Amino acid sequence: MITELKNLSESEIDLLKKIPAMVTILIAGADDQISKSELKEAVNLTKIKQSKARRELLSYYQEIAPDFEKSLNELLNSYPQDAEVRSKVVIEDLEKLNTVLNKVDKDWATQFISSMKDIAKRVAESAGGVFGYMSIGYEESKLIDLKMIEVPS
Repeated sequence: MITELKNLSESEIDLLKKIPAMVTILIAGADDQISKSELKEAVNLTKIKQSKARRELLSYYQEIAPDFEKSLNELLNSYPQDAEVRSKVVIEDLEKLNTVLNKVDKDWATQFISSMKDIAKRVAESAGGVFGYMSIGYEESKLIDLKMIEVPS
């Protein structure tokens, strides 16, 4: 159990655990093509973050990383195939996070949002540019700042 989440319901914790996969699907699918390199980058990143995440988030990543690839694939299969429809549904799901983040420590929430933006950026960079790396496409750039997720006040 992640101590920062002890005051949340089971469904709220479940939502929080799915957020990195949702961010991956949103950004990877922004250009209508979800590439294996984008999905692989997200899986590798969650593994790395088990030991190299911000101190506040280590237990979170240690909890989600072992099953992340399976969760990502299940979530990907549950969303609509049409990119535009999928993006709208994922954004609606991500917006549900705002209520949950108001129930946790503000510093933890701020670190969490920053970490999700890092995932968004790294996934976006993994599929574009010269030799397919380090460039963010136009559609991805419109979503990468995750404006639908708000820092609690």
